[in-house]
Amino acid sequence: MGALEAFLLGLVQGLTEFLPVSSSGHLELGKALLGVHDGGLAFSVVVHGATALSTIVVFRRDIVSLVRGVFLLGNEGRTARGFAGLILLSMVPVGVVGLLFKDSIEARLDGHLGAVGAALLVTAALLFWAQRRDREGGRVGALEAGIIGCAQAVAVLPGISRSGATISAALLLGVDREEAARFSFLMVLPPILGATLLEVKDLLDPAVEVGGAPTSALVIGAVAAFLSGWWACTAMMSLVKRNGFRGFAVYCAVVGLAALMIGS
Repeated sequence: MGALEAFLLGLVQGLTEFLPVSSSGHLELGKALLGVHDGGLAFSVVVHGATALSTIVVFRRDIVSLVRGVFLLGNEGRTARGFAGLILLSMVPVGVVGLLFKDSIEARLDGHLGAVGAALLVTAALLFWAQRRDREGGRVGALEAGIIGCAQAVAVLPGISRSGATISAALLLGVDREEAARFSFLMVLPPILGATLLEVKDLLDPAVEVGGAPTSALVIGAVAAFLSGWWACTAMMSLVKRNGFRGFAVYCAVVGLAALMIGS
């Protein structure tokens, strides 16, 4: 893997993890159309770790406040523990799907541009729907957390945007825009970190093929993923507040149709 490949893959990973356009779908499209290959397990670990780190940096105050609040007494402590419980609840569906079906889904859909295109059209429809049906003022409760968690589980399909699915689900349930974005990005941290730790475990297994990406490519990919992820996460918060999904919906629809035509 060269420096340019590492930069492109890191950039795509960081941008599309948080913008509502599907990181897995775009990585499949990139590999198929540009001849850019993944860098093996070691590269996957560093770019996913860098993406998670960018989220931690953007939401560092929320994370510190939440962790500190869990151990407090009184109303602040109850609120923090309740919010942490909702995040844990939202993780259940993606945990089940990820552990039981993720590998088989990836094996079946790897390189299938038609399936990616169809999923991107679903993402476009979700974004259009959320744009038109947005209501404000609600908070995330147990029912909302469960449904948003199911939306995240569906996003294991390449082409279904994780941020697009979760934020759209929250908005359609009447959750306040800023609350929807905040919950969506905080709930995604544990699954990303968990998936990265599983990859690290595989990386330490001598029987697993880790790929031959040089150290320079790992560094370039990690830096590109971190900086682009930081920008995309910040930009997405602003977009949600302004309800600015229409452009991304059009983009996903166009790219989805193109992928369907190419893959047919």
